[in-house]
Amino acid sequence: MSDERVAVVLGARNLGGAIVDHLQANGWRCAAVARSEETAAKVNERGALGIAADASDLDSLGQALSRVREELGPPTLIVNAVAASRPPDDGKGFGGGPLADATLDGFRGWAVAVAEQAFVFLSTGIGVMRESGGGTLIQVTGGSSRRAMPGRGLWSAGAQATRALTHAAAQEVRQEGIHVALLIVDATIESPKTADFTRDTPREALAEMRLVADAVNYLERQEQRSYTHELILTPSGDNWVP
Repeated sequence: MSDERVAVVLGARNLGGAIVDHLQANGWRCAAVARSEETAAKVNERGALGIAADASDLDSLGQALSRVREELGPPTLIVNAVAASRPPDDGKGFGGGPLADATLDGFRGWAVAVAEQAFVFLSTGIGVMRESGGGTLIQVTGGSSRRAMPGRGLWSAGAQATRALTHAAAQEVRQEGIHVALLIVDATIESPKTADFTRDTPREALAEMRLVADAVNYLERQEQRSYTHELILTPSGDNWVP
């Protein structure tokens, strides 16, 4: 057991990995929850505790967070950076396609899966923070939580449900010393995952993982009399599509 601050990041490959690295550089003991054993092993290689678990399942996530408590100590920061959508291979394209052509399976994969995972994170995370005596929960999402776009209504439905759940949680527990914040990255995040389709996009129009991680650090440092419940990161480049 250690007196150092303990953080848990849900998601460990691209943005999640960058957040882990940033937190460790700032003195945190970190764990990361990944869906695969392979990704969890890579987390261990970077000096954090990697746990293979399903962050969209209440029991699986609860067991993972119990392991963090046992091995590192009570976490006071949990960041949800999971890419939670589970779209079907129905040929409708990113976001589910136009509503008149979308499928019910598409709705469940693009919208319901995302909202459900946010619920699992928030409900489980609040319980953990109560046990820890307070702390910070940060839900990362994208610009679709602010606006819908043609052909991506299903994707936006999940993101906007995530926003509603996060805001409700923030109001419910803020007087308990639990800070719940929504971190909206209103741009595509520059990462190996997005390299192929952002090759011709100016860098100033892309969000940098390092700076998203720094925003996590900023939100965590806030005190009860100055909580930010929603923070929007918007690169200066032309990336907004009406």
